[in-house]
Amino acid sequence: MTEEILRVTNLSTRFFTQDGQVNAVSNLDLRIERGEVFGIVGESGSGKSVTARSIMNLIESPGEITGGSIEYRNAEFAKAVADDYPEAVDGEFVDLLEVPPRIRESLRGTSFSMIFQDPESSFNPTLTVGEQLAEAVEVQQRASAQPRSTRARSEEYSLGNYLLSTVLPSRRYVSDESRKRAVELLKLVGIPDPVERADEYPHEYSGGMLQRAMIAQALAGEPDVLVADEPTTALDVTIQAQVLDLLDDLQEQTGMTILLITHNLGVIARMCDRVGVMYAGEIVERGGLADVFDEYVHPYTEGLLGSVPTLEGASGRLQPIPGNVPSLLDDDMGDRCYFADRCPNAMEDCLDHPPEYPARGSDDHAARCVLAETEYDESKALPEDYFDETERPAGDKHVSPEDSDEEPLEEHTAPHAETTGGEHQ
Repeated sequence: MTEEILRVTNLSTRFFTQDGQVNAVSNLDLRIERGEVFGIVGESGSGKSVTARSIMNLIESPGEITGGSIEYRNAEFAKAVADDYPEAVDGEFVDLLEVPPRIRESLRGTSFSMIFQDPESSFNPTLTVGEQLAEAVEVQQRASAQPRSTRARSEEYSLGNYLLSTVLPSRRYVSDESRKRAVELLKLVGIPDPVERADEYPHEYSGGMLQRAMIAQALAGEPDVLVADEPTTALDVTIQAQVLDLLDDLQEQTGMTILLITHNLGVIARMCDRVGVMYAGEIVERGGLADVFDEYVHPYTEGLLGSVPTLEGASGRLQPIPGNVPSLLDDDMGDRCYFADRCPNAMEDCLDHPPEYPARGSDDHAARCVLAETEYDESKALPEDYFDETERPAGDKHVSPEDSDEEPLEEHTAPHAETTGGEHQ
């Protein structure tokens, strides 16, 4: 029997910018089971990376998690915080948004780790790769013999301690055991000659090797949940395949749960057990691979699949989705289906924001689209130029374009919501 390890409910993350409030993630729900690989896929600007950083508590100003819950299942952790934060505990689950940030930070490494998009910017260029991996191992070892307990905190390490460590071998922060473990991690992720490579600097590694080293760093604390944010970005296809094979092997060996963020449907098909399709800060369709790839409901999912080249009929043209991801500024979004202006099957019902409907009568397959419960009705279809002509707020279907006498609004482009670093997703 499977059990949920992570429950995300009604999660909303906003960025408060000079141009207005950016709704990067809106009322997002996720259920991730222990030991599975769950994928989130969508175009750049859909909110995928912000979702990952929200779970990792890495949202920085001007961003803020404004609502919802992130519940992590760990019986020992729940027992440790129950006395001080009873409102955060529900059985074996702990709502991470109901405990102080310092406690959430204590879970990084031992419970949650993250592989970032750009390995070159994630390593310190002045330290060897082995030294940085050994530091990650040492931090986890110093937490205590029970690293998952929030009461076991790493001892303070000041500038004075560091200066002493440079002249007194006995005062070194990183132990020989941690250095040895760093070499073992490099070997685990398939880096040849790990002893020699441990003494090299990041610039001496190729892109694929540096990505492997980042995976090794993420595994230093043997996490329950590994968040992989575009782990194959900027790698050639051969190295991509190697990295994916590595993650697959590590997941099988350790049984860890992986949340995989990508815009590549091929990666999703290769790696994932279940998938959530994300658009404009929402999961618009979710289900198993067969549900989403073969029995899709949402026109956006169909558009993504139609944009993928295939070996069959290679002479045919791709069918890209027209238009762009919408502005996520609150004043621009309105309250309708955010895909309606790009959807070939947009109807009058799409001018109201749709809830999530069970798809094909299955609770495991759901879509935020009226087509999940009704057939397309051409008599209710919106004109192709409907959104070009309308000048009213999106979602107000009681005012027709002809009735509006306001001046057209200037086109407004939202700033990228992912202002916390990395490629915008």
